[in-house]
This record gives sequence, C-alpha cells and structure tokens, in this order.
Amino acid sequence: VGVPAAALPFLQAGPAAPLGVAAGDLPSLDPRVEGEVAVEQEAGPGQGESATPQQSSVQRVEIMERQSSMDLRRAASVAKQIYGREELDKYGDTNVLDVMRRLPGVNIGAGGPRMRGLGSGYTQILINGDPAPPGFALDQLSPAQIERIEVLRAPTADQSAQAIAGTINIVLKEAPRRSQRDLRLGLTDGLDRPKANVNLTLGESRGPLALSLPVSVFEWQRENRYRGERRMPGSDGLPSAARQAGEQEVWGWGWNAGPRLNWKVSDEQTLSVQGFAQKGYWNNRTDYIDEVLSGRPVLEDDAAQNGTWQNQRLNLTWAWRFADDQRIELRAGAQKSHWTYDARTLREAQEHVRAVGGGDDRGLTQAGKYSLLLGQAHSLTAGWDLESRRRDERRTVTLLGQPLLPEFEGQPFDARVRRQAFYLQDEWELSPQWQLYLGLRHERIHTESRGSDTPVTNDSAVLSPLAHVTYKLDAKGRDMIRASLTRSYKAPNIGTLLARPSINGQFLDTSVANTELAPDRIGHPGLRPELATGLDVAFEKYLAGGGLWSVGLFHRRITDLVRTVTTLQPVAWASVPRWVAQPRNFSTATTSGLELEVRGPASELLPGLLPQAKALNLRASVNLYRSRVAALPGPDNRLDGQQPWSATLGFDQRIAGLPLTVGGSMSLNPAYDTQLTLDQLQQRTRTRTLDLFGQWTFRPGLSARLAASAGVQPFGPPNGTTRTVLANGDFTSIERRTGPVINLSLDMRL
Repeated sequence: VGVPAAALPFLQAGPAAPLGVAAGDLPSLDPRVEGEVAVEQEAGPGQGESATPQQSSVQRVEIMERQSSMDLRRAASVAKQIYGREELDKYGDTNVLDVMRRLPGVNIGAGGPRMRGLGSGYTQILINGDPAPPGFALDQLSPAQIERIEVLRAPTADQSAQAIAGTINIVLKEAPRRSQRDLRLGLTDGLDRPKANVNLTLGESRGPLALSLPVSVFEWQRENRYRGERRMPGSDGLPSAARQAGEQEVWGWGWNAGPRLNWKVSDEQTLSVQGFAQKGYWNNRTDYIDEVLSGRPVLEDDAAQNGTWQNQRLNLTWAWRFADDQRIELRAGAQKSHWTYDARTLREAQEHVRAVGGGDDRGLTQAGKYSLLLGQAHSLTAGWDLESRRRDERRTVTLLGQPLLPEFEGQPFDARVRRQAFYLQDEWELSPQWQLYLGLRHERIHTESRGSDTPVTNDSAVLSPLAHVTYKLDAKGRDMIRASLTRSYKAPNIGTLLARPSINGQFLDTSVANTELAPDRIGHPGLRPELATGLDVAFEKYLAGGGLWSVGLFHRRITDLVRTVTTLQPVAWASVPRWVAQPRNFSTATTSGLELEVRGPASELLPGLLPQAKALNLRASVNLYRSRVAALPGPDNRLDGQQPWSATLGFDQRIAGLPLTVGGSMSLNPAYDTQLTLDQLQQRTRTRTLDLFGQWTFRPGLSARLAASAGVQPFGPPNGTTRTVLANGDFTSIERRTGPVINLSLDMRL
C-alpha cells in the first residue's frame, strides 16, 4: 500500500496489533490499513492549469487488501517465516503439532516443537506473543482456532529473549470484518470406532464491534507398540538381560474455545479482549510381555494412568494513538492452569505403586509500550513486560498401599516466579533498500520454591542487545539479505530447580543401590541460565509468480550449558549410595548450521523441466547442523537431540478438469549418536514421516478432505529407536511404533 513500515502503527485504526507483532511489521495481524490520506479532487470539465485550483480535502479511505503469508514474510522488519490458513488447512490436521511437523527446520520431540535440532527448552513457544502457560497442550489445539504461525530465527526486543534456537508464535483466530459461519466435521480412525472432532467458527461485525468465537471438540484413541531391551545389573546387583514387548492404548477427549472481541472506540482508540479456555481428559494403559534372557532383571511394570488438564486465559489490549506521531498500547492478562493425575503400576493385575497428585498454576501479566514516529520511516518504541506466577503441586506415592518416603514424596510444593523486563527498540528504514532494527532488552527472573525443606531462591538477569539489518538488492525488494546479531538465553524452569528427589520406579527399595541406567532424579537450585551469542545471515529471493528460495547460516556460542549428569553419591533418602541424575551447568558449546528452503509453482522453480506445470506447487527444505560441547571428546559431542541434518519435501497439485487437489509431504532425519557424558552415549535411529491428502471441492464453501499420515507418534516424536549405552557395555533400548492415521473431514461455510 506504499506506507513505510515504521509509520504503520500510527496509521492503523482497526483492531489493535496483537501481542508478539513487532511495531515495524507490515502489515499487522489484521493485514488491512486504514488511514487519513490526502486526496486531490480531479479538475472539472473545461478547467485547465489557469483555472482556480480545487481545494484539497482530507477524507478517510479504507484500503482493504488481504496479504498472503509470503507478502507478510517479505515485508517484515526482521526475518520470519509465516504460515497462514492455506498451510493450516491443507492436510486436514486435528492438532497444531501435526502442522508443525512439516514446517522447515521444525521437528517434534518428546517435549514439543524444536527448532534447529535443539531441545524443546531452547525453542520459545508464544501464544499471541506471550509465553505459553505451563501445561498448555499444543497437541490438543485445533488449527481451526489459529490465524497463523510465525517462526522467528532470532529474538526481538518486544518478546522474551528466551529463544536460543528461535521462536514459534501461534496467533489465535481474529475477529472478522464480516459475518462468518464455518463448520468442520471430522473423523479419525480409532481402535473400536472412528473418533470425531468438530470445529465451529462464528464471527460477526456490527459497527465498531467485531466478535469471533472458535470452538473445538475432539476425541482420540490410538495404540502404540513398544519393544525394549536392556542389559544392566538386576535386582540382586548381578548382570542381567531381558526384552519386553508392550502395547499402549491412549484415549481421551477435550474441548477448547478462543473468543475474541474487538471494539473500535474511536478513530484513535481500540480495545481488544482475547480469551482462551481448554479442558481435556486423558487415559492410557500399557501391558508388557516379558522375556528374561539372563539373571534377575528389573522390568517395566504394566501401567494404568488417567488425568485431566485445563487452561483458562484472558488478555485485554488497549491502544491509543493520541497524536499523529505517538501511540501507546497497554496489555493485561490473567491465566490459570489446573491438572490432576492418577498413575498406577500393576503386577499380576494388582496395584503395586500408585502416584496421585495434581497442581495449579496462576499468573498475572501486565505490559505496555510507547511508540514514537520520527519521520515517515523511523520509529522508536519503549516498553515493559511484567509477570507474576504461583505454582502449587501435591503428590502422594504409595507402595502396596503404604506411603513411600512420605518425608520426600508426600510433601506439597509451591513456587513463585516474578519476571520483569524492560526494552527499547529502534526501527529505521534508512533508504528504500536499507532497513535497520536495533533493540535492547533487560529481563530479570526471581524464583522462590518451597517443599518440605528451607525455601530455595534463584535469581537471574540477562541483558540482550539485538541488531537486525535488511538490505534489498533491488528496488522492488524481490532479493534481500537479512543479518542478525543477538544475545538470547534459556532460564532454568521450576522443575530443574526443585531439590525434591524422585525415586526411580524400578528400584523403590532404598536400602539397596540402583543402577546408572535407572537413576533417581533431583533438581539443582543453583542453576544459572544458559547464555547464547548468535549470528544469523540469510539471502531471500522472492519470485514473480509467488515462489521463494532462501539460504541461511547461523552460529551460536553457548555458555553455562546445562546437561543432566548421573553420579553415584550418598543421599538423604537412602541408607546406601544411589545413582542420581541432576542438571548442572556443564560446559560451553557452539552450534552452527545451513538452512535451505524452496517453495512455489513448479513452472517457476523448474522452468526448463516443467514449464507448463502451473497447477503444481513444490516445497523443499534441507538443514545441516553441527555442534560441539567443549567438555566432551568428539566426534559425537553434539548438543543433545541435534541431528546432523533434516529434510522435508512436499507438493500439491490441482487436477485438470476436476475440482480435486492432491498433495503430500515427507520428512527425513538420519540416524546419529550423541555423547551425553564421558561414559554415556545415546544412539537414535533414522526417522521418516509421510503425509498425503486429497481435497474435493463440491462448490465454493463446501469441500471434503481425506488425509493420511505414517511414521508419526500421536503426541510425540516420530517412530524410531533410542538406545543409551554405557562405557562398560550396559545399555537400555526402546523402540516406539504406531500405525498410520487417517482423517476424513467436511468443511462448509454456513
């Protein structure tokens, strides 16, 4: 629309920009611009240059243009990948984790989404620009409730800098500008019957008010298969070996809703209310078949578990453009999470160990920012971000009906977290070709936890300078180079700080020693945050037909790296020394990588091979990673969980003469080893996932979609085997497999 990026926050008079969108991004979350534009009236008939000129008038015009995800990415002041409704709807996914599996440079591990092959704690997950609350179930969030997903490779000042690997910002559904009635009915294969999911989105606009109400109800039932093998000291301390084959059934149901209300109070003021509620019930049961090879091995018990979770969240945003060049935005929020669980291990169908517990997490947030426009292409923003949380947990563990170590296991736990951040950012369009972003953020976190012992406190403070530069090689901005120099960090979470032991379930008798492969666990109150200095450089080429190819390099130097170390030591909860796994600030580390991405029409990407394939779209990404932990010898002293490379390939094709679109996607990761400590090596097998879909459009507003996926765990990493090996040859190995998943959905506009 020809408006400088830095000026956009002052021109916008629609709904307030959402949390997590940089002030200089163009367009805003609702990619429409309203503003006062000087319009010169045309001269009437017979009027020439000598005629009295008509008076110029200032009129309010509304420019409404829906920007594509590629347009948003191209116009952003910092490097980011944006995925909108087309990507979210394509495969008929029932949860957002399945969408993320196909994003370039993103893979799913046991702890959730990971970027650049690093563990989930290195990847920041935001909901509308705010950190996701504890216990937030991404696997139970429907894509129908999401407006778009933003992937940022480097942090910005107005968001938390806890993003060493990067940030994934999930922007929830917006309030529409017109009436909306969308319904999706879906079926997913289950063990005894198909499982249903329903997504309904209602939207209405009346004058200055706009309301959106997306609601999702879902259920699931899947079966996982396990194969385990172990060789280590048995219950008598002598060598043993065994195999186990297991079947796990997981089932449950839940719902979530994300209402949003936008109120245009005046041309200068807007008010936005965003709510979110989520609740679910989960169950699983695991049965094993044992095969003893030698000795008296310690085996996994059959298990039956169930529980609940729920999240409620409310955010209020008020924006006021009180002068032509000044704007203020204030935000406030409240959230509450609650969870329960009842976990039982069974021997000969009788209860052996039972753990019953739950917890609550309550939080309040308050944030704001002041923006000043310094000319037409330069803006300065100052802001703050405050958060206060309280977490309460309770747990009771019994062995054969009797309390197990009540002085440790049965004690309640509570923690308080206070986070304070202040930031300053300067966005300057130096020329039509050069764009500069400078930021400075100071963030302080205070944690106080209390169990049965003396309260433990932990304080950390990080100053994060940030710089992003964009250079457009041509006037139209089709070719550009982006570079970032940033400082980010990873703060220890409450669980890693808690000095409360968790007794290994295979060695509950604390009068005997356990093994290095079956340790007890305890937190470390004195952990320091991991700090990373990062450099990112990328070249992006936007093609005339909507295609893109990009190549990027990154490097991170990490200090105070945290890694879990297992040692044999005297402990207060046992009469003999026990093997204990505890997180520690272990070493320094470096990681580097090369990231390639290509997407667009085949006729544009491969004009020599497929010049007429205008209905065929291709997608591909290849990522190469290298890392080194200084305290460990090579060649496999990489960061935990970082694969050497990953690749995704995908396509979609409109069938000529038919209202049918088909497509597919495949993800590949190689086998690799990781040296965890001096005497522990972890081996992972290669993984492959495959997605296919077909969509038949009966008429505008009515379509059916059939999708299938293979190699994917329902709520975790892809199928594969993980093996942990000690220097003495002892090992444990577990293989996880699940069958293909089939989804059938019907989308209709009511």
